[in-house]
Amino acid sequence: MGIEENRNAGQNGVFGSDSSEFQLGSKNKYKRMKSEVTEEEEEDGSFSKENRDTRKYVFACAILASLNSVLLGYDVGVMSGAILFIQEDLKITDVQQELLVGILSIISLLGSLAGGKTSDSIGRKWTIAFAAFIFQTGAAVMAFAPSYEVLMIGRLLAGIGIGFGVMIAPVYIAEISPSVARGSLTSFPEIFINLGILLGYISNYAFSGLPVHISWRVMLGVGIIPSVFLGFALFVIPESPRWLVMQNRIEEARIVLIKTNDSEKEVEERLAEIQLAAAGMANAENNEAKAIWREILNPSPPALRMLITGCGIQCFQQITGIDATVYYSPTIFKNAGIKGNTQLLAATVIVGLTKTVFILVAIFLIDKVGRKPLLYVSTIGMTTCLLGLSLALAFLGNGKLGIGLAILAVCGNVAFFSVGIGPVCWVLSSEIFPLRLRAQASALGAVGSRVSSGVITMSFLSVSRAITVAGTFFVFAVISALSVAFVHTCVPETKGKSLEEIEMVFHHEGEWQGSEVEMGDAQRLMQKE
Repeated sequence: MGIEENRNAGQNGVFGSDSSEFQLGSKNKYKRMKSEVTEEEEEDGSFSKENRDTRKYVFACAILASLNSVLLGYDVGVMSGAILFIQEDLKITDVQQELLVGILSIISLLGSLAGGKTSDSIGRKWTIAFAAFIFQTGAAVMAFAPSYEVLMIGRLLAGIGIGFGVMIAPVYIAEISPSVARGSLTSFPEIFINLGILLGYISNYAFSGLPVHISWRVMLGVGIIPSVFLGFALFVIPESPRWLVMQNRIEEARIVLIKTNDSEKEVEERLAEIQLAAAGMANAENNEAKAIWREILNPSPPALRMLITGCGIQCFQQITGIDATVYYSPTIFKNAGIKGNTQLLAATVIVGLTKTVFILVAIFLIDKVGRKPLLYVSTIGMTTCLLGLSLALAFLGNGKLGIGLAILAVCGNVAFFSVGIGPVCWVLSSEIFPLRLRAQASALGAVGSRVSSGVITMSFLSVSRAITVAGTFFVFAVISALSVAFVHTCVPETKGKSLEEIEMVFHHEGEWQGSEVEMGDAQRLMQKE
């Protein structure tokens, strides 16, 4: 779709009308209910064409903004296999291996903390570009590293870039998306993380036959390729309209909203909502950052509820052990009885494919059935699979049955993760915070996620040696069971609400803890699937 087509679509009134349908795929339709379409518009087909053009534009922006997530996913996937060859080539110890794998998640908190302020200063769009540049610098250093020390320097740079990327992509997409499709579009970064993981696993398998000294360098170096596409993306995606309003660039914000919303009427409504939300910020520009962090560190009851929900779901996403499963899947399968690096890496490809397929399922369901039913299905399913993996490794290891059950349990765990808590976590964290807190609070949630991931990945091998791999996954199963209770108690339904309406939910404790969806809705969803 050309730039001229986008401009024409914006001038003619994009997304058509509020009674039209926003589609992501042929089976998923989202209905708009505020304005009407005249029979004449329907007959001449112009309304339908404008609708399609705008859908394509928003869809393309969400995809391009999510390219940073491919870099994160690829790094996670490729390191699970590359570490086998790095260990053999550089003769590193288990502790050095844990440090190399886990430090990326820990150091990324620096990027996430800086990401909020950076995105408020230079804009969401250019923060995405900055994240990609830092990550690619780190990837290049790792690919040409002559020693473990230089490899760690590259890993630190990559971690900072990832910290920026995981914080800003969901925020950007949430701010450009119409309410009716925000859940699906904000899940795109999670899709691309999973795609990147799958590509990393495939890269491991494809290059495993090369000499040890070369194989891991090629595996890591291939991750630089997505930056080329990200460079082109910067010429296509617009700046966030909410950030433009914060900079008092109202007309530019209106132009972006025209391209991403249904009608002129809705554009003006959305613009008025954003201006109202941003109104209190202009009077305290000098003390803004301090005031925001003061409100986060000493929150009001509504802000505290938001922080509990946003940061809590981010931490539960990681402490249930998903990154340990992904990073150390070769170790898990070796413990189950699979022999040989090629066979181990082939098994991880199956895991990556499963993870990618089921994230697509979540995208089609998240705005249709809501966030909370998916979270129920996800957390209950993960608990079951983690317990099954623990029992398989403890009692059925080194046999065909044990290997089969271990692969099935790992695939089931990543499938349930991808259909629920994986994407929904990022959707919620980008939806629930008010405009004045959104960037910093989202950054804080991303920090919680990365620190949790780092603690898990940096301790997995040591804990497994102490209580066995089976025992470690039993602990993950217990934590996953606690996440079910957290979802039931602390996560409200946000489907179909504007960002401003969601903010009001947290002002009433009954609405926050009282759910619009009960366990029965999750059971009906399981029956549909």
